[in-house]
Amino acid sequence: MDQATEKYFNDYFSLFRTDGWQTFIKELQTNVVSINNLQQVKDADDMNFRKGQLDVLASILSMETAMEASREEAEKEDD
Repeated sequence: MDQATEKYFNDYFSLFRTDGWQTFIKELQTNVVSINNLQQVKDADDMNFRKGQLDVLASILSMETAMEASREEAEKEDD
């Protein structure tokens, strides 16, 4: 893995270890529960909007796992 790629991954993993990131993730997890409540949906447009919100939140919430998988893949390519 070249230095730029290694720095890229290290920067993300440094971020994931911060208290701020952990607080951010906990807040997003709470938001998912609220947004996923179908009793609050007014109409199909609102449901589609909420679906979009959930897609974005899922992407952020899975970022750490995705970065770990990407790093493992990059390390395998070096072998």
